[in-house]
Amino acid sequence: MAYHSFLLEPISCHSWNKDRTQIALCPNNHDVHIYKKDGTKWIKIHELKEHNGQVTGIDWAPESNRIVTCGTDRNAYVWSLKGEVWKPTLVILRINRAARCVSWSPKENKFAVGSGSRLISICYFEQENDWWVCKHIKKPIRSTVLSLDWHPNNVLLAAGSCDFKCRVFSAYIKEVEEKPGPTVWGSKMPFGEVLFESGPSGVSGGAGDGAGGGWVHGVCFSHSGNRLAWTSHDSTVAIAEGGKTSTISSLSSETLPLLCVSFITENSLVAAGHDCYPVLFVYDGTKGSVTFGGKLDVPKQTSQRGISARERFQNLDRRATSSETTEQGLESLHKNSISQISVLEGGKSKCSTFCTTGMDGGMVTWDVKVHTLHTTLHTHTV
Repeated sequence: MAYHSFLLEPISCHSWNKDRTQIALCPNNHDVHIYKKDGTKWIKIHELKEHNGQVTGIDWAPESNRIVTCGTDRNAYVWSLKGEVWKPTLVILRINRAARCVSWSPKENKFAVGSGSRLISICYFEQENDWWVCKHIKKPIRSTVLSLDWHPNNVLLAAGSCDFKCRVFSAYIKEVEEKPGPTVWGSKMPFGEVLFESGPSGVSGGAGDGAGGGWVHGVCFSHSGNRLAWTSHDSTVAIAEGGKTSTISSLSSETLPLLCVSFITENSLVAAGHDCYPVLFVYDGTKGSVTFGGKLDVPKQTSQRGISARERFQNLDRRATSSETTEQGLESLHKNSISQISVLEGGKSKCSTFCTTGMDGGMVTWDVKVHTLHTTLHTHTV
């Protein structure tokens, strides 16, 4: 199976347009490249050049067709397509450290940016002055914010950070939205309110012994918004069930640290990271348990078929090792760490296709059907 990579550089982040015919990605520098699918090939049609530091986050709003980017230059830009040209609008984030991640809210009337300034910038458009402004969520964040995900109600925001914590905040902006109704995470939602917090030192606002003993690399709400999953640098996968007494179920996996996670049904999720292949986990709400559902990848003989001597040396160079484990690593489609997962079709409730990009510069789409712990999988390399 042929393996295609975009320009050979690592892909630091990516995002798809609404109909999945175009993908915006950053080849580990300060530019954003937009590719369009043409048959079986991908053709670069745009380059977004405005950041003067590495782009660390991209999110493409499906309905408004706006792209938001953030980077180590401490800036964010909202890009709008005018004719055949993408025009940037600078957003002043008021941070003094690098921005690390960005995400549009479900209604696309605001977006959140996590940063090394130990805060989250909630940005929204102010019609009177015709510019983007932001409010800060600071307490009780004590380190860099690495990951973000919005609740379906457009108000609650999950954040994972380097202080070993996963939290749910209220990002209610009265200037752009109506007062939110109650959720399983809480009913009073003033801006910046902490509705859930988990970590090795315990949980506030609920029961449980905490979960995770490392940086929280990935967070994800389920389709209903009643469950929250996160992955930590100690190879822990945890799921919190919202309610008056939020309960936490966790599993210390045998994989290397997982960097990203996404629900693919209400009871199952996929995660990926330094092991170079996606992993399935299944959650049993009645028992409150998380179980390992299996490694998602192609059989060894498929990924090894037709590999040339030159490709072997390239793979050795990508993994920066000449040990015996290199050959084992070649069993996977990705040849280096997977940095991001995105759902392509079916949504978080009934995902039929998801996508992974990695530090090998490759992108893989996965067609998956989950039946309890059994997985049928087909892959496409692009």
